[in-house]
Amino acid sequence: MREYEVLETLQGLGFGEADARTLADHFLDAERRGKTGHGLSRVEWLATRPFELDFSARPRCVLDEPGYQRWDANGALGYLTLAAIVEAQRAEPPQHARLVVAQRSFPTGMLGYWARKLAEGGLVAALTATSPARLGHPDGGPKLAGTNPLAIAIPSSDGEPLVSDVSMGRVTYGEVLAGEADEDELVPFGGEHAHKAFALAVGLQLLVDSLVAESGHGAVLLVAKPEADPLRALRARADGVRLPGDR
Repeated sequence: MREYEVLETLQGLGFGEADARTLADHFLDAERRGKTGHGLSRVEWLATRPFELDFSARPRCVLDEPGYQRWDANGALGYLTLAAIVEAQRAEPPQHARLVVAQRSFPTGMLGYWARKLAEGGLVAALTATSPARLGHPDGGPKLAGTNPLAIAIPSSDGEPLVSDVSMGRVTYGEVLAGEADEDELVPFGGEHAHKAFALAVGLQLLVDSLVAESGHGAVLLVAKPEADPLRALRARADGVRLPGDR
């Protein structure tokens, strides 16, 4: 599917031109990076979505203090909420660091995409987000946490940031939607060490849940101005080894 076809499809669903372009850019970037579970399969998912959409809704910043912001999706799609948050951080970066909480925000997509945009703007970023409970303890029992990815992006003076983006599941729900995995494969990654991924998933779940002021899924972002430029030295030591986020 070409870009104009993606845009036409999204606008046909009811999204305005600007929102459709924001979504299309995200989905097409995921496809280029081989993350098809966050790519064009999500267009069909939105077409058959199990939730209502308010196409006129706009996310809003409901609290803005030094070092802290709280945003509410306000009925907007999670992708569009993070897009607004990222744009706001780049337009008015923190003096040193800022914690940003997004409430009622779902789905948020490929978190590395948003973290990369911040790093390309010269900011360090760590971002996590929750989803419906899909991971249980490796020994069994109820589903207790989402796959709760964690993305970390580090800018560099060489112009190419490092972006680490890891889901706590052995597979992602997007891979299930894309037909690349079965739902019973949605377990913590790590095999005999899966308890570590489960611990991270639960910890991230409670981190977000404790900071959002409204029920529902959310995201938490730490954004900061870097005090050093360690990535160039790391790339030199890596001696050509592919690092996280490299194409």
